[in-house]
Amino acid sequence: MSIIQDKVVIITGVSSGIGEATAKELASKGAKLVMAARREERLASLQEEIQSSGGQAIYKVTDVTSHDQMEGLADYALKEFGKIDVMINNAGVMPLSPVHEGKINEWDTMVDVNIKGVLYGIAAVLPAMRERTEGHIINVSSVAGHLVFPTSSVYSGTKFAVRAITEGLRQEEAKNNIRTTIISPGSVATELTDHISDAELKASIKQQSEIAIDPISIARAIAFAIEQPSDVAINELVIRPTIQEL
Repeated sequence: MSIIQDKVVIITGVSSGIGEATAKELASKGAKLVMAARREERLASLQEEIQSSGGQAIYKVTDVTSHDQMEGLADYALKEFGKIDVMINNAGVMPLSPVHEGKINEWDTMVDVNIKGVLYGIAAVLPAMRERTEGHIINVSSVAGHLVFPTSSVYSGTKFAVRAITEGLRQEEAKNNIRTTIISPGSVATELTDHISDAELKASIKQQSEIAIDPISIARAIAFAIEQPSDVAINELVIRPTIQEL
């Protein structure tokens, strides 16, 4: 039997890309999924697909930038399944732009989703995990959390923050048997580039993303981290297309 069998897993940003692929991968291994995103039609469709394949999945429409909604998501998981084994903070946005353009609204959105969303997810599940002295928090960063390039200043800042927060959490909660994992994808075929408002920059980034790998590759890496015995923590994984230089 898979170690993932019957684990209760919350996943944010599940309506597309890495979140959707991860939901399908973990469901195929017997996880009990609590799926979160803003687009209910996508959530309902994914739930139907998973259930028709014999998997278990429930969902709750959730905006990760709302502390109350993230608390409600954790409460829903506990009410329906009685525990939370894994929290995957996957939701993220990437509206790249040069700093001089001063796209304040886009900066605010990145901070709210990419940093606060992760923090709210951690805060929502940590009390229950500490009570059980067991749990696993997986936060999705990026290769942009390891390096900076023109137009990525703010986005990279948020992803560096995710890595810092996760490493701090690891040190604080190791004694409570709570594992942490940072997932840093390179170019992956997702909707992330759709958030770029500058048409020329978007076209350039999309052209570079021709090398992008399928989200299932990231989903398998996440499953690998979860599948380890409880005394083993995979703390960080960087997954790029083989030919990606950055």
